[in-house]
Amino acid sequence: MIQDLEALYQDLHAHPELSFEEHRTAAEVSRRARDLGYETTEGVGRTGVVARLASGRGPTVLLRADFDALPVTERTGLPYASRNEGVMHACGHDVHVTCLLGTMALLARARDRWSGTVLAVFQPAEELGRGARAMVDDGLYARFGTPVVVLGQHVMAIPAGTVACHPGLAFAATDALKVRMFGRGAHASMPEAAIDPVVMAAATVMRLQTVVSREIASMDRAVVTVGALRAGTKDNIIPDEAELQLNIRTYTPEVRETVLGAVERIVRGEAVAAGAQQEPEISTLHTFPPMVNDEDACVRTLAAIGEVIGHERLTDPGASSGSEDVGVFGTSANVPVCYWLLGGVDPDVHAEAEAAGTRNRDIPQNHSPFFAPVMRPTLTDGVTALTSAALAWLEPAPRPASP
Repeated sequence: MIQDLEALYQDLHAHPELSFEEHRTAAEVSRRARDLGYETTEGVGRTGVVARLASGRGPTVLLRADFDALPVTERTGLPYASRNEGVMHACGHDVHVTCLLGTMALLARARDRWSGTVLAVFQPAEELGRGARAMVDDGLYARFGTPVVVLGQHVMAIPAGTVACHPGLAFAATDALKVRMFGRGAHASMPEAAIDPVVMAAATVMRLQTVVSREIASMDRAVVTVGALRAGTKDNIIPDEAELQLNIRTYTPEVRETVLGAVERIVRGEAVAAGAQQEPEISTLHTFPPMVNDEDACVRTLAAIGEVIGHERLTDPGASSGSEDVGVFGTSANVPVCYWLLGGVDPDVHAEAEAAGTRNRDIPQNHSPFFAPVMRPTLTDGVTALTSAALAWLEPAPRPASP
């Protein structure tokens, strides 16, 4: 089975597709799901796929994998590196799809062992924070049934062979903002005739660094990142405007309100200080709600995973500053979610970097152009964890009556 999983993973990795453009991926997932005997529907939430397999009476269990890629140019040098210029599976969603299809195969072959319904959900546009909501709004539960639990996993730059899960508030809320700052263009030789938006934007970037360090209490957590700054076209032209893109991570509504208020105050204040004659524009690109793992669901799920892979391989990583929209599936149906992290880094390489104190430098993280999970044991562990979790929530198949 491992050779089939690796071949599938390499194919998915070589053909990444951006959010809501996952047409090839969706077609491949659908073909494989139908071959396994699943009732399969495409186009749910635009490009999502839902595969359903029933085996007698029992609970419905939702297994989720996201399948969009990122606008990143791959630099791994792998023989199966992305063939789509400027697009890469830099967040490991190809691992998620491979593991879910592997679990679907095992469950299909073992229908005599369980009773209930498996609802495999392949979600688009997780990177935009809109895919889960799109599928729910497209009648996911009315069309395919409401689950008793939502289960899923995310490969991360932690040692392969480990499964990490934090009960409670597990992933941060995200607000992604676009800021346009307006100046007055002029020739570079005559700055006195201009209101320079480049300087305005640069001052804003530096001032934004004080939001967390000076306005958030030390026991609270928040992240403010300026991920993009665009202005100008040529060295001897002072442009008319500059654009910033911000990514903000928070864990509580109170801290979120404080951070968003500070960002707006700083942006508008720097514009005033620069003498801008037009107010800045601040708009929302996308948002993610915080993701909360149900504590009881985690106990039940992790007990089952630990029984198979070994309880010593389970860890609690604490709350992550990453964001995930998988929680939308749970809150929309008022059912628990258990979502865990799957190790994807060679354990020896990870241990070496930890010992040298160079983990952040030497271990490429998600969204890096060098991010490349090792296939073994990542894929088999992912299938094992997801299959064990599903069986923990499905009912055992009824025993045949004695003659």
